[in-house]
Formats: sequence, C-alpha cells, structure tokens
Amino acid sequence: MELLSPREAAAFALSLLDLTNLRDDCDYAAIEKLCQRAQTPYGNTAAICIWPRFVAHARQILGAEHPVRIATVVNFPSGDLDVATVVGETRKAIEDGADEIDMVIPYRKLLAGDEAAVTEIVEAVRAACPNACLKVILETGELKDSVLIRRASELAIAAGADFIKTSTGKVAVNATLEAADIMLQAIRDSKKRVGFKPAGGISTVADADLYFRLAETIMAPNWIMPSTFRFGASSLLDDILGVLSGSTTVRASSGY
Repeated sequence: MELLSPREAAAFALSLLDLTNLRDDCDYAAIEKLCQRAQTPYGNTAAICIWPRFVAHARQILGAEHPVRIATVVNFPSGDLDVATVVGETRKAIEDGADEIDMVIPYRKLLAGDEAAVTEIVEAVRAACPNACLKVILETGELKDSVLIRRASELAIAAGADFIKTSTGKVAVNATLEAADIMLQAIRDSKKRVGFKPAGGISTVADADLYFRLAETIMAPNWIMPSTFRFGASSLLDDILGVLSGSTTVRASSGY
C-alpha cells in the first residue's frame, strides 16, 4: 500500500467501518439514526454493529439485500454466559436478519488456564451460524499478556473464526497497536483467510491509518479489504466525514 493522503485514508476507513452503537441507552430511534448515518454521501460503511434486540428493526429499515451488513453481539460484553445460551442468542440473531456475529470468548476462563472453554464456545457458535461472518472478540485489554493474546488468537482461528477482534469497547483498555501486532502475526502464521478487527478507542483517521500501516507491514500487499479488515467504532465516522468534506475538526478519542 502506498502512503495514503488523509482523504484517501478516510475513504478507505469508511469502507471498512462497522459503525457501532452498543451504548446501554440505545433505543429504536438511535438504530434508525445509525442506519441513516451508515449511508453517507461518500459511500456506505461496511456494516452496523448493534445489540441483538435491535437486529429485526434494523433489517426492516435496511431491507433484505442492503449493502450495509448487520452485525450483532453475543456473549457480550462479559464473555461468561453458558454455551447453550450463547448458541440461542446466535440462532435468534440470524433468524432476525443478522449477517455477522461478533462473539466474546470466555476470557476469564482462559485467564484461569481453561483453553478448552474457548474452543468449545467458538466451535458451537460457528456451527450455529454456518453462513454468517463470525468475528471472535478476545478482549485483549483484559488478557494483557502477549503470550495469552497470541494463544487466544490461535484458539479462535482454529475453532472457525472468520475474524479475530480485539475488544468489546466496554473495558478500560481496548484496541491497541501492540495487541494488533500479535493478532495479525497469528493470522499470518495460520496461513488461513482470517480477518482482523480492532475495536474501541479508534476515533480519528490518523488512528485508523496507524492500523493500516501495521497490517500492511505484517500481511501481504493489498490484504486489507472489507472481507479481511474492519474497524469497530462510532466516533470514527465523524472524523472520516470531516476529512472527506474538507472540515478541519479533530475529534478526541472517545471509544464507543
């Protein structure tokens, strides 16, 4: 990838954005606004990412074959629900019209040494949504240790993840370039077609460009595309639109 101008980076980031509203106060009106915001004068975001209870409403708004995909979350944000419950959440979300499932691994169990718990739940959710894009959230800010982040990445990939995702955006430390480096290397070394999604705290085009640089360094040229790379963010869209429209407004990082 050649060095991108701010405008080029903004346009690229727009095409890779999972525009997110996972706020506790989200309501139906907010979902309607999110669907509208995802369709900009400069192109669409890749997806919206919303609570499961709003999936059917979003599908009604967007229609059956809309280019903006609907992602939702399961085992979120705690990662500590039982497998049967998470499978049930997943099946209901698919029935309601979700295209993509972002699931949290039982990271507390992994911290306690239980690798099998991660494999079991990822495999179960994979089986429950065979035709959906499955993004597996590692919650790297809670795992902290580089060896554990690497192992979580390997377990998720082996169990059938289409993407590995850094964070829920609900903890103190979310996406970091350090975690991204470890996860991208795990994807590269797996030799599988698995995508990467940094999420939480990415609020400017300049932030996004740092992740572009890192991914380009680790992965093959032209690897970055919507099927292999997404950003999970809400305020990032404001900066993208500011850059594309010529505004000089700079927004501070605010996560979700």
